Amino acid sequence: MSAEVLPGFATLAVHAGAAPDPTTGARATPIYQTTSYVFANADQAAARFGLQEFGNIYTRITNPTNAVLEERIAALEGGTAALAVASGHAAQLLVFHNLMQPGDTILAATKLYGGTVNQLSHSFKNFGWNVNFADTDDIEAFAAAVTPQTKAIFVESIANPGGTITDLEAVAKVAKAHKIPLIVDNTLASPYLIRPFEHGADIIVHSATKFLGGQGNSMGGLIVDGGTFDWRGDKRYPMLCEPHAEYGGLIIADTFPHFAFALAARALSLRDLGPSLSPFNAFLLLNGIETLPLRMQRHCDNALLVATHLAQHRAVEWVSYAGLPEDRYYALAKKYTPLGAGAVFTFGIKDGYEAALRTVSKLKLFSLLANVGDTRSLVIHPASTTHRQLTDAQKIAAGAGPEVIRLSIGIEDPRDIIADLDQALAA
Repeated sequence: MSAEVLPGFATLAVHAGAAPDPTTGARATPIYQTTSYVFANADQAAARFGLQEFGNIYTRITNPTNAVLEERIAALEGGTAALAVASGHAAQLLVFHNLMQPGDTILAATKLYGGTVNQLSHSFKNFGWNVNFADTDDIEAFAAAVTPQTKAIFVESIANPGGTITDLEAVAKVAKAHKIPLIVDNTLASPYLIRPFEHGADIIVHSATKFLGGQGNSMGGLIVDGGTFDWRGDKRYPMLCEPHAEYGGLIIADTFPHFAFALAARALSLRDLGPSLSPFNAFLLLNGIETLPLRMQRHCDNALLVATHLAQHRAVEWVSYAGLPEDRYYALAKKYTPLGAGAVFTFGIKDGYEAALRTVSKLKLFSLLANVGDTRSLVIHPASTTHRQLTDAQKIAAGAGPEVIRLSIGIEDPRDIIADLDQALAA
């Protein structure tokens, strides 16, 4: 008997989790725009509320449209289960809500999206959670930043805004040495470019708003459980390994060891914190994912052409794009992202802050807005916007200095993208 052949990535992007509607025969996943669901009887209702039977209870916690999205991202990432929530920030909140207790610490990479730095540095302090930042480019210093209070390591696979590549396997060795879960934000790469579970990650988060949806029309976040971390008996993580009275004393890690984290994120954190994803947004995100492999390849091909052009432009001081042979992250890009180095990168304009502001204001094809991953080409000046709240030192550490312009290259004709940049830089 021949071995089973698993579906390819493009097939999973279209079909994973979905089937024709059993009642109507509709081929597209329907939008189940309902708040709640009828139980067959009182026993079924009790079993579902007690986690003794899986099924829909209330759309804050589960929804059939969202479930297809969850199954699809789990299949694409190679995880055991997933949870869809209202935004990427909501995904991060629920992940850390499951892991952290007051006084605990997150070890985070210095190269992160500015909004994430704010969330970790400021908002999470209200929960009594602390953060240490360390540079993953110096893995020994990164490892030295682990303390007895460190309960999680957090990095981005491709860092925003600079498009730098994280050596995931090196970071995973640090996490495993200390028996700490590694959480990877895979937003800029998407599973088309990098599948972090294959490099040692335990949990993946996405802002589905970006490349997964790809149209710039829907907010959403995703949490994917790799099923790789053994939570059983680990008293550092009480939400996973201690009895829950509301579920009859059930211990989640013991009862559901292969997808304990995803279930805890749903049955505990989403249940009580409530950042649920609209089923309409889930429907739009599902439609976006169907074209993910086509779009991501076009994004990457265009980005390489644009970055190569800018690297030779007289008004440009430097370009940070891992797809360029002279880039310091080129070897890591070849290892982790052989299909392309992503669509988001930065460049530094020679005349600094004011010149950067003038340049972004004069672009016409590019949209000046705070997003990435759209089919359209997008631009922003991070130091005055997405990273504005950071100190000057934090901005530079994050790759968002005063001269930096961030581009998210779309799927337009590359000649038009380059022409727009040329006219703005000339002006």
